[in-house]
Amino acid sequence: MSSAPDAEQIARNARWLAQALDPRAGVVRLIAMDREAYRQASFLDDRVLQQPAEAQLVPWAIVSEAASRVERSDARWIFHIGHVGSTLMARMLGELTNVLSVREPRFLRDLTAVPAGERGQYSRAAQFLFSRTFASHEIALVKATSFVSEIAADLVPPGGGAILMFATPRNYVASILAGENSVQELKMLAPSRAQRLARRHIALPEARHEADGAAIAWACEMTSLEAAAQALPHGRIQWLDFDAFLQSRTAQLTDAAEFLGFASDGAAAIATGPLLGRYSKAPEYEYSPALRRDLIAEATARHGREIDDALAMLRSAAETSPLLARALARSGEA
Repeated sequence: MSSAPDAEQIARNARWLAQALDPRAGVVRLIAMDREAYRQASFLDDRVLQQPAEAQLVPWAIVSEAASRVERSDARWIFHIGHVGSTLMARMLGELTNVLSVREPRFLRDLTAVPAGERGQYSRAAQFLFSRTFASHEIALVKATSFVSEIAADLVPPGGGAILMFATPRNYVASILAGENSVQELKMLAPSRAQRLARRHIALPEARHEADGAAIAWACEMTSLEAAAQALPHGRIQWLDFDAFLQSRTAQLTDAAEFLGFASDGAAAIATGPLLGRYSKAPEYEYSPALRRDLIAEATARHGREIDDALAMLRSAAETSPLLARALARSGEA
């Protein structure tokens, strides 16, 4: 195994991914990557360690010095509410010429746990660390984990660009109910989402059924995006409804690419290519827009009354929450 890189080697390009942060220990885990490793990885959290990887623990002081040597902070960003095609979008945009797609590094998740008063040094460094590419003409695209939207304003510098991805609450709730794993995830994340909603002074009743739980999840993640949109520079965000995207993929992929400043040549071939028929989080499995529609339709037929009840709950809560009201209006469910 090679020795740990120094600050100059880290700053030079994207070879050494800042994968994880432990601020208490004062170390960063770096993982050696090449273009193809970035292209293949659905997630750059600890799942990336399931495959052989060269990893080094490096003192924060060295990584911070490396960040200060990086001369660009022009990464583009994708924030989202989860289960709305953000991995597919990041993969598609990553197939464009001169785009390096960086999907869900754990470092950003670790950053959300750092107290706000201590976060600045790390978030400023992240702007530079995640803008590194392998060539000066490339641009990095960073897709964060859903709850990282809580700190989006710390990550996107003035003038930076971000796409905010969502789905309507009706489609979101149905898509969650259609998957056993996503229902289990609801239960696991419910306590943290309750805390996040409370910080935004949004009061929702206890879930009566799984449709309520999914609606509460939508409210948490969507109001997080709405808050981020308020905090980010005006005009440098673009909202994207995933189901609308699936209806006009070529036009919307081209539009997203041009908004982010990417060359959109080849967008049509990518939007209709093989990525569309695979499950982006695990490309070995088939998953198509038609299958998504079928699963949503089946879940809606099976849980229609509960979904209606859940949306009524959201509309009631929105009467005392302008942020939630804005989210519902954006999705057409006000």
